[in-house]
Amino acid sequence: MGQFEVYNSFPGEFTFISNHFLDRYMPSANGEFVKIYLYLLRHACQEKTLLELSSIADVFNCTEADVLRALRYWKKTGILDVTFDNKGTLTRVIFYPIASSEESFGQNSLQEAAAGLETPKETFSPSSSTLTPDKIRALKGNDEVRQLLFIAEQYLGKTLTPTDMETLLFLYDEVGLSAELMEYLIEYCVSKGSTSMAYIKKVGLAWAEQKIVTVNQAKEETNLYNRNYFTILRAFGIKNRNPLEKEIQYMNLWMNQYGFTLDIISEACSRTVLSTGKASFSYADSILESWFKKGVHHLSDIDSLDQSFQQKKAAKAADSKPRPTQTKNKFNNFHQRNYNMAELEKQLLGK
Repeated sequence: MGQFEVYNSFPGEFTFISNHFLDRYMPSANGEFVKIYLYLLRHACQEKTLLELSSIADVFNCTEADVLRALRYWKKTGILDVTFDNKGTLTRVIFYPIASSEESFGQNSLQEAAAGLETPKETFSPSSSTLTPDKIRALKGNDEVRQLLFIAEQYLGKTLTPTDMETLLFLYDEVGLSAELMEYLIEYCVSKGSTSMAYIKKVGLAWAEQKIVTVNQAKEETNLYNRNYFTILRAFGIKNRNPLEKEIQYMNLWMNQYGFTLDIISEACSRTVLSTGKASFSYADSILESWFKKGVHHLSDIDSLDQSFQQKKAAKAADSKPRPTQTKNKFNNFHQRNYNMAELEKQLLGK
């Protein structure tokens, strides 16, 4: 890939790290994504700076696809924008100032004005929490809250730390999740193999943004995702087991960030098994990422790509096919004489 522009809208020639980024976005982000964000921010300045994906990949000993995956993640959070041309080549990365949670509720943030986006859904973060020590003590005196904290310890199999408690109280008191929904939230996350409080908070905030307020609504949402997960596993030929955490990350990427439907994902899985003889999520990801860059939206788009590939392959084979040439050997270098065998025989007998 070629070079792309990267610049920010901050004043001054220095690397400016917002406390809101450190408080709100960094804790829940993949560590490699944070590194790439900071590296790009370091190279951004008032005048545009040109970078290459390959050079960034070399710095972090990763692939260009890993860098693009990080950029798409940060774009989804709304704190930067990524632009591609019609060939799927990265052309620009622009950083936005990160507003506080209060400022983010304004009608026109800088991101919205620059990208022409609709007003985003409300977001919540512990950095904007108003849970004072007195408020926390009061909540702990609530019978419903005490029961919730007790249940959380049973599910998680550990004693809650003050930070753990504050996160749960934040979801309960400020985000507004009911105690019943909180209990199902913890149960669901543990069933997925995660006892991380950061993961529990992330899922809880997602439910709040989706306006999920009852356990039945949450079950419908999780069952939909579970059905999708198992559909993809079956496309790989995997049966009788739950998806692994890394597999879930891949599937969420395909469904959420790439925006592919299950029929397109299943097609990539089938091709992966045919090509590799196994269920390789990384191989399937390379196929889907390629389709994403080429603007695939329907199975018919894949058929068009296949036809184009076969035509180019046939044309290349025709160009490389050797042309027939006249066979030569060393005897062909001599002058060929014509003899009358009957006449020669008479001459020999006459002697």
